[in-house]
Amino acid sequence: MIKIVTMKNFLISIKLTLVLIVLCAFLFPILIAMISKLAPGGGKGETVMAHGRVVGYARIGQKFTEDKFFWGRPSAVDYNASGSAGSNKGPTNPDYLKTVQGRIDSFLVHNPGIKKEEIPSEMVTASGSGLDPDISPASAYVQVKRVATVRGIPADKVKQLVEAHIDRALFGMLGPSKVNVLRLNVALDEIGSKK
Repeated sequence: MIKIVTMKNFLISIKLTLVLIVLCAFLFPILIAMISKLAPGGGKGETVMAHGRVVGYARIGQKFTEDKFFWGRPSAVDYNASGSAGSNKGPTNPDYLKTVQGRIDSFLVHNPGIKKEEIPSEMVTASGSGLDPDISPASAYVQVKRVATVRGIPADKVKQLVEAHIDRALFGMLGPSKVNVLRLNVALDEIGSKK
């Protein structure tokens, strides 16, 4: 009797395993692939174009270090999309504090006239993924003077460009307002080339 019950349970577990393999390994990925075709870029990523060529992906941050560009959040993985990660160091870790202080010092050198307390924290701390493509409007506004000065464009015009690229919170309350750094820099290059 015990052997029959055990064999019956064994066969049930084998059948259940096979059903779950078909569902999880085949049907679910196919369903997700079909749904992704409805997303911008058809599941291949939302590309950003400039001068008739792809310059990047809208949802993956890129490294901008020149003063003529808006900078994104620092990356713990140097914007390497194959190795997405944060630093995993706590806010009291001495190495982490040294890294943040270095970023603050660098930001102040490149943005004269800005005080330490005016720097949004996201401009000196890396995101969890290390690939955050967006910054807050405050982080964009704090860089307007530097970008305008280097490019020789009136600061008001650069500020208007930032305002035009703010993605507002959904229904004014769901999620933060944000600015896509790559799209903003592409638009900045376009007005710079029209001078």
